[in-house]
Amino acid sequence: QEQLVESGGGLVQAGESLTLSCAASGSGFGIIAMGWYRQAPRKQRELVAFITAGGIKNYADTVRGRFTISRDHAENTETLQMNSLKPEDTAVYYCRAVVAGNPSGDYWGKGTQVTVSS
Repeated sequence: QEQLVESGGGLVQAGESLTLSCAASGSGFGIIAMGWYRQAPRKQRELVAFITAGGIKNYADTVRGRFTISRDHAENTETLQMNSLKPEDTAVYYCRAVVAGNPSGDYWGKGTQVTVSS
């Protein structure tokens, strides 16, 4: 079983950078994908980026070229490097881990707030 804890959120100005980290407390065994999602006020939660166990990455069109997702298997962490931040990136960012096998699982962190001022 995985417990996910996000860190690194905060308040920045437009054009600045932030790095979000997600630490998984379990063994990491069986994680087939990890991702970042975000939810802005009065909007649905949306995918920002994900990375598979094999290293395949995908990004939302709105962040492609500005955000970079990575994963450290040894440390059982994932990171989201966010550059050239925009006010529309303001949201609560959530970490997610999908585990295959027996038992399988879909785990979420509690979120970290990112606020970008103009």
